[in-house]
Amino acid sequence: MSPSSAPAVVSSVPLSSRMPPALVVVMLALLLGIQPVTTDLYLPALPALTHGFGAQVSDAQLTLSALLLAFGCAQLVLGPLSDRFGRRPVLLWGLTAYVIAAVGGALAPSMDLLIVWRTLQGAAMGAAVMAARAVVRDLYQPVEGARVMSRALTGLGAIACVCAPLGGLVSDLFNWRIALLVPALFGALTLGLIALRFNETLASRNLQALRAGTLLRTWALVLRNPTFLAFCALTTASYSVLFTFLAASSFVFIQVLGLTKTQYGLVMLWNSMAYVAGTMLCRRWLPRYGVRRSVARAAALSLTGGSAMGGLALAGVQSVAAILVPLTLVMLAHGVHQPCGQSGAVGPFPKAAGAASALNGFVMMLAAFGVGGWLGTHIDGTVLPLAMGMWFWCICVALIAWTMVWRYGEPRGG
Repeated sequence: MSPSSAPAVVSSVPLSSRMPPALVVVMLALLLGIQPVTTDLYLPALPALTHGFGAQVSDAQLTLSALLLAFGCAQLVLGPLSDRFGRRPVLLWGLTAYVIAAVGGALAPSMDLLIVWRTLQGAAMGAAVMAARAVVRDLYQPVEGARVMSRALTGLGAIACVCAPLGGLVSDLFNWRIALLVPALFGALTLGLIALRFNETLASRNLQALRAGTLLRTWALVLRNPTFLAFCALTTASYSVLFTFLAASSFVFIQVLGLTKTQYGLVMLWNSMAYVAGTMLCRRWLPRYGVRRSVARAAALSLTGGSAMGGLALAGVQSVAAILVPLTLVMLAHGVHQPCGQSGAVGPFPKAAGAASALNGFVMMLAAFGVGGWLGTHIDGTVLPLAMGMWFWCICVALIAWTMVWRYGEPRGG
């Protein structure tokens, strides 16, 4: 049984097409933006947090990688839940749990409990991000969905621009616990907006979405689809590039290159600004070149930036500029790959967008967990682990864009 043929009933709740389009984009930006708020804002405080608990770098990495693993795994359940009951209830419960977990993490008395709370926070975060991707498919055909997703991800980028500088400032003025508390405030504000203004977007609910047989058949159908596999591979490799930077950058810039937490926040601000520019470039390229050619052009930027960063590191160049200049090209490309990839992965599944979004998110975060584990044992007081890791994943992005996405990357609505 395919997702499109699964028994369903028409929802009686209002469709979000009745919401103003600008409001839809704002909500999507907040829901997607919860991820950089959760991951980026505390990065400037990560070395201080590690020192405060007397923990190892590998333990500190778990506060990020365990969060993302839980984020990916939770989507496997939350996606079908949203296909069965709708996006709105999953969002309301998920955001409520997110706020509670964020407060628990800020008050955690030990590194072990902080990891537990961050894991729960990641699972709850999955509701927001998974539902946002599914909402795009609920409302738009794949190509238009890529344009809308790029607008929402521009908003995500704007939020990310603020996160690291704010985290560094809050950590300097107060302490790392306050930096961990800020996401709770963001989650509460987002919860309030969703509760007051979000109308259900799922036109028909799949009554069998949570049955084991249906779920397995749905996942099998999604995983056999070459368009899904192409875009899932693209988003996974592209996010692995970003996560390598996120997981290693605070240690490299603060401990190796000697920046203050506030200066590191400015580095992250530049990183986010490049990403925002990339999402704008995506919107400019899509009408002119289409999805495949836009992704292929962005892959050239990824490969150029990653190769420059890796080559400089191998030559023994350790400086902020040697990382930041190539990083700009990589993040421009990331701003193209993610909206195209995220909308393309769910494009073939209008009746199972939640399940497809969940599988895509799970694979992305599983890769991120592996990257975090590798970095936790390879950070060595040089820029090499960061630079070589990003170079590797940039090569993967280019290969995927020029082969899989080029062959299967024109998503069609169904």
